[in-house]
Amino acid sequence: MTQHAHTSASLVLAAALCAGFVPAALAQGTAPTLAKVAETGSITVSYRESSVPFSYLDGTKPVGFAVDLCSHIVDVVKTRLKKPDLKVQMQAVTSANRIPLVMNGTVDLECGSTTNNSVRREQVEFTINHFYTGTRLLTKKTSGIKNWADLKGKKVSTTTGTTNFQVLRKYNVDNKLDLDVLPGKDHADSALLVESDRAVAFAMDDILLYGLAANAKNPAEWTVVGDALQVEPYAIMLRKNDPEFKKVVDDAMVAMMKSGEFERLYKKWFLSPIPPRGTNLNVPMSDALRQNVSSPNDKPAL
Repeated sequence: MTQHAHTSASLVLAAALCAGFVPAALAQGTAPTLAKVAETGSITVSYRESSVPFSYLDGTKPVGFAVDLCSHIVDVVKTRLKKPDLKVQMQAVTSANRIPLVMNGTVDLECGSTTNNSVRREQVEFTINHFYTGTRLLTKKTSGIKNWADLKGKKVSTTTGTTNFQVLRKYNVDNKLDLDVLPGKDHADSALLVESDRAVAFAMDDILLYGLAANAKNPAEWTVVGDALQVEPYAIMLRKNDPEFKKVVDDAMVAMMKSGEFERLYKKWFLSPIPPRGTNLNVPMSDALRQNVSSPNDKPAL
């Protein structure tokens, strides 16, 4: 778009907003994000309610590693748009609705625990990867479950709308485990199925399982077991076909990685006591993530 065309479009949009009419393109999330944010004076950031330590509720306040990363990105957007008073709207999402809400423009930055993979990139875009994880099992120490083979014929929970759900179903068929897979609407719901003995284990990204165990009523009751079925990157989601906004977000992530701010935030959430109980997850940065900090990329899992 030329500068003249962009200015004309902005004037038309501003006039429409003043008249109380929101164009269909803006309403459907097809307007460039920076233009939409500038015109509306607000940016919408999503969070998850139980994706410890990435994005979760401490009381009623969204906190976590991904929430902090997004907060920094929002500060960069404020500077870019010269809008220090930009309003930040916080929107709760689930595994099932996070992608549709990014696609339709309800959410501008999805700050949770979302795997960056090729299938999802047909619908949404991702910024620089900020964590690597694999599917393992959360179970009670008394369950006798040590690895995937021990699950044969048993009930296992996982969360609807996650890559783990698909990975588990495929592994079940390929290995003839005859599992009864119980879906939870979010990670806390899936963990509750195990806590209440309706399932023997919860299959999910190992780092989320560590976080859930640390914040359980009785952390000593739980253990994370099993070989990792796959390794996948986490990244922040944004709308597809919006290269200007992606560049702003990517540049902000790279700057954090180069300045040491990313590693400071990592230590805050993975190597220090975190709310609500002051538990230290004590998860050192993996070789894969350290490599990504040295050479930032947004490569998806297959």
